[in-house]
Amino acid sequence: MNRPVVAGVDGSPSSLVAAEHAARAALLRSRPLLLVHGYLHPLGYGVPLNPYDLGVPAPSAEAQKMLERTAADLADRWPGLTVEVRQVAGGPGATMIEESRQADLVVVGSRGLGGFVGLLLGSVGAQVAAHAHCPVLVVRPDEQPIDMDAPVLVGVDGSEASRLAAGYGAAEATLRKVPLVLVHVGPPGEDRATPEEVEESQAAYQAEAVRLLADASAAVRAEYPDLVVREHPVRAAGAAQGLIEASGTASLLVVGTRGRHGFTGLLLGSVSQAVIQHAHCPVLVAHRYPA
Repeated sequence: MNRPVVAGVDGSPSSLVAAEHAARAALLRSRPLLLVHGYLHPLGYGVPLNPYDLGVPAPSAEAQKMLERTAADLADRWPGLTVEVRQVAGGPGATMIEESRQADLVVVGSRGLGGFVGLLLGSVGAQVAAHAHCPVLVVRPDEQPIDMDAPVLVGVDGSEASRLAAGYGAAEATLRKVPLVLVHVGPPGEDRATPEEVEESQAAYQAEAVRLLADASAAVRAEYPDLVVREHPVRAAGAAQGLIEASGTASLLVVGTRGRHGFTGLLLGSVSQAVIQHAHCPVLVAHRYPA
């Protein structure tokens, strides 16, 4: 199956930024790009309350023109890109999650209009990031240009989720022809009572970080022997803070959906929300593909 890269588009600036990132991702993967517009019933529902009385709402001619205009613009600017468009009668979150079942990657922007109100900073973005059936690329309107030659960054904590994220990160780094940086975030270690406790804590963290990063690095190098892989232990008040700070030198940050230690509750808790909303580069949320 030639799974497409899927982007939700509503004509807003942030959704067009997402479509731009999706076009680049589709070309890197040699995949088609599918632009989807989830439209709502005038009363605010994906389908009428009583479909026997009102019928399923018809696609909007205006939205179709917007989709086709966006597709033509992307095809002109990205030679070799195949673009398809589709309108779906449904809420934006449910629409994107359903499309993700057949997608190679779903790309979402941080804010939108129409059917994508509050995307990412509200419930819709969190819903897609948490429940999609494929990896989700989260992008925000660029406050400053992203250096696409910068490394791909992956948070590592020893969990199965972080191992999946490291594999996705290695694949992305290989496609982009950039180094992969594996980051383990440890506690600051400044609340110990004595210098001896501080030293002991630092030594314990260093040993744990070296082990986790070495294991992750070995697994990646076994599958991608030609990839440049760097290991980067950092200390921070929390996993989110450490990853956000490190993301300032990255072209992409990859995180798992769940983890332990500093990544407990990732995606469904405050860490994921902070990383998705405040990272200085796009964030790839690693989900396994359907069996």
